[in-house]
Amino acid sequence: MKKNTWKIPKPNWKLSLKATTPLFLSLTIFGCQEKKPEQPNFLFILVDDLGYHDLGYTGSRYYETPHIDSLSKLGMNFVNGYANCQVCSPSRASIMSGKYPPRHGITDYIGAPSGEDWRKLNRGTKLLPPNYVHNLQHAYNTLPEALKENGYKTFFSGKWHLGGEGSYPEDHGFDINKGGYHVGGPYSGGYFSPFNNPKMEDLPGEAGMSLPMKLANETSRFIKTHKDTAFLAFLSFYAVHAPIQTTHKKWEYYRNKAEESGIANEGFEMERRLPIRKHQDNPVYAGLIEHMDEAVGSVLQTLREQGLDKNTVIIFTSDNGGVASGDNYSTSLNPLRGGKGYQWEGGIKVPYIIYVPWMDHNGKENLTPVTGTDFYPTLLDLAGIPLKPQEHTDGVSLKPLLEGKNIQDRPLFWHYPHYGNQGGDPSSIIQEGRWKLIHYWEDDSEELYNINDDVNEDNNLIDQQPEIAHTLSNKLMAWLKETNALYPIPDTTYNADSSEIKHQQYIDQLLPRLEKQRKQMLSTDWQPNEDWWGSSIND
Repeated sequence: MKKNTWKIPKPNWKLSLKATTPLFLSLTIFGCQEKKPEQPNFLFILVDDLGYHDLGYTGSRYYETPHIDSLSKLGMNFVNGYANCQVCSPSRASIMSGKYPPRHGITDYIGAPSGEDWRKLNRGTKLLPPNYVHNLQHAYNTLPEALKENGYKTFFSGKWHLGGEGSYPEDHGFDINKGGYHVGGPYSGGYFSPFNNPKMEDLPGEAGMSLPMKLANETSRFIKTHKDTAFLAFLSFYAVHAPIQTTHKKWEYYRNKAEESGIANEGFEMERRLPIRKHQDNPVYAGLIEHMDEAVGSVLQTLREQGLDKNTVIIFTSDNGGVASGDNYSTSLNPLRGGKGYQWEGGIKVPYIIYVPWMDHNGKENLTPVTGTDFYPTLLDLAGIPLKPQEHTDGVSLKPLLEGKNIQDRPLFWHYPHYGNQGGDPSSIIQEGRWKLIHYWEDDSEELYNINDDVNEDNNLIDQQPEIAHTLSNKLMAWLKETNALYPIPDTTYNADSSEIKHQQYIDQLLPRLEKQRKQMLSTDWQPNEDWWGSSIND
């Protein structure tokens, strides 16, 4: 690959040197403050299952994300940015609708069993999760529809997971859809071409191409074609969702990096229900993150080449925390507790960057708690379009924060009345200021944390701060009533002895199996299959 002449700004720790050359742009190109355009473009980048500490700029010393790190040095970093749920579909519906999950009704990932069907998974839990809505409702005026009504061309690329036939991206305001349908992961074709995606054509010359780069190329093609029209380009990666895959070259690089840093003897420990990963040392996941980062850099390069870098607002975020348990046990979010599916910070705290070219942010950190429902009114506000409070009911415009002002203090809420595949519990959450209260629906117990002082959520202050807990609990219950939230119900077939036997099996059988798989993946001769998931053509 021909080398570029610009340089990536150095992060504040030493990175290993690599043969690849980044595609992102120098600060001198993107970093200049510009005059606000009449009608700005929007590039919305949504990564699937990307944890808060899965990026260089958020503290990872193992994963390498130079393009996203550079973007973080230009935009405003909302260090207390949150997804609206600890799993994907509810969060994605909240971004599109501006509504909290109990209000739009999608409270679990679409396809998850509920009611008595939950018993078929043989989890042996105390509760049966409630039913939930299985598609984004057409009654809503979504974010892309609101922009489209005001002259924007709208494009979607990647993971949708908000309904099947009749509820695809093109049914909710997107003019063009490349790759978005009902599935939640790249199950048909994996992360390397051919992708076998019914909503996206495999083109000649793409053999061995990564799925992140394919989605980036589709996005870049749209940008080039519509550079003279105001647009919303929504790049929704399937990465870094399971099944995680990478090339031999990237696996080898990150395997060696793990060894140079010192491979811990033990990689997992038990959380309340399932084992959880303790360290960031998964070379396949690290490689997949790099594929995604390279794809981000490619699209940003397209903006510069088309002369659109001065009038395109860029949003970068994730739909929930990283997968530390269940699925592929891919990452660790330490020092945050938990991960995807969990009620603790690791499950809901996410990267959250907004870059506005005509505002001078230069990587400024903003401590205000913000969430996924805020994107809808923020984009309208930045575009000069009147807000639609009857639609984005639970979001507020962050434009004042981007301008260096303040917004009114408010509590944030979550409601997940389901059991996460990763070990999380049916629960509801309120966060107000430094205080976070979790209500558990199995036994109506509660936990109270000062998340400013206790990022690990190790010190439950429910007994030391009863008045604060009581006040927050009342606010949470009032909000649940106001949103017509649905609740799990007791399972009359629950057997405590059977449940304890299953839990012990996780300890005696699953935990050792995970440790064995981890050591195999970090061995010098590990090979997942003959052609590295179809990527070997590029090695």
